[in-house]
Amino acid sequence: MRQQLIRLHRWFGVATALFLFVAGLTGAIIAWDHELDAALNPSFFKARTAGPALFGLELARRVEAADPRLQVTYLPLAAEPGRTLQMMALPRTNPATKQPYTLDFNQIAVDPATGEIQGRREWGAASLARLNLIPFIYKLHYTLQLPFTGGVDIGVWLMGIVGIVWLFDSVIALWLSFPSLKAWRKSFAFRFGRGGYALTFDLHRSGGVWIWGLLVIVALTSVSMNLAAPVVRPIVSLFSTLTPDPINNPEILRAPQPGDQVLSRERIVQLAEAAGKARNLNAPPGGLYYAEFLHAYGVGFYATGNDHGDIGLGNPWMYWDAATGKPLGAQIPGKGTAGDIFMQVQYPLHSGRILGIGGRILISAVGIAVAVLSATGLLIWLKKLNARRRSAQNASRVRDGGRSVA
Repeated sequence: MRQQLIRLHRWFGVATALFLFVAGLTGAIIAWDHELDAALNPSFFKARTAGPALFGLELARRVEAADPRLQVTYLPLAAEPGRTLQMMALPRTNPATKQPYTLDFNQIAVDPATGEIQGRREWGAASLARLNLIPFIYKLHYTLQLPFTGGVDIGVWLMGIVGIVWLFDSVIALWLSFPSLKAWRKSFAFRFGRGGYALTFDLHRSGGVWIWGLLVIVALTSVSMNLAAPVVRPIVSLFSTLTPDPINNPEILRAPQPGDQVLSRERIVQLAEAAGKARNLNAPPGGLYYAEFLHAYGVGFYATGNDHGDIGLGNPWMYWDAATGKPLGAQIPGKGTAGDIFMQVQYPLHSGRILGIGGRILISAVGIAVAVLSATGLLIWLKKLNARRRSAQNASRVRDGGRSVA
């Protein structure tokens, strides 16, 4: 049994090592994505003009009026003091060609005092330019920058499957790390004085044992981040009732009808303000998202600058039909069934934001540890592979020598 588990651990580890090495290092970086991005690109984050800021809806109106080719799809409703207001945008349809306009950007930084665009970039573009570096690393973390093909996000699925394999392999690794009750202390020890292979082995085995619980949490939440709808929600629903997800439920969303008009952003914000008061939410509407392909609006409730949800279970979100204003659903942190709360906790755990700054520091450290475990695992495998090859070569020479004597 143990030998079979060793083989499984070996091949699971080899198959996922490179993916986990990349995911670990990029995860350690993007725990601080907002801060690093702002430090690298001050012209994209710092407002040029001092003075009172316009409301986010007015800024979006000015941006769209200045460039009719684009449609703002996400915007914070207020800018942080001294900062630009960053919006996401998609191309509108060209009435002459019936095709989307060509845009070389999907994110813009707007001066909140004037409405002028300070910067543009394609968020997530495969580029190492300073302006694109942090979004590139962020997308690399969960998609490997692989393409969306045939209606399938290949990178998201691949990294989700890697997470599943990693989760199973973590259980196998813990079992293998304790070969006997008498030798359990060795599984926690590091032979720093020995160096070389002994230390490499200890970093891999003992390092994994010390942080095993954190590794399992990160592995599980990585699956939830990438494969929530097709894998995790169906499994969780076997144990607890789940409130229907308004974003991925065709029974809630309706197909756009001919002649449908889209409600104004102002009207949706009014609906959101009333709904927030009715639910006694502490934060006001803080950001607005329009998903044309879903024919729906989403509104996040948070204080200015807290769009990431810096501590706890994140921010509340509510959704409305874009044509009728009918409520489609809500995701309120800490509310709902046990299954709902389990799903709510996945991103805060994965990002470390559930514990605030301390949690993000911890997640960065775990990301580096994942990279070290992946690298040391490969080194151990290569050393043993070379040893097996040398043993086979020596055995072959002995056989050939025996034939020559004969």
